[in-house]
Amino acid sequence: MDQVRFAGAAQQANGTIKQVIGTALHDAKLIADGEAEILAGKIRNALDGIREDLKS
Repeated sequence: MDQVRFAGAAQQANGTIKQVIGTALHDAKLIADGEAEILAGKIRNALDGIREDLKS
């Protein structure tokens, strides 16, 4: 796993943690921030996958 994909996975994990804490605290902003961070991590991983495909 290269560094970009690792960073994307870490970003998704961080977003999941924010969602769980937001749900526990009934904090809609924290839940939304977590969802946005998960999406950003998925996009980062997808773009890296495309980059790797173009290299080949």
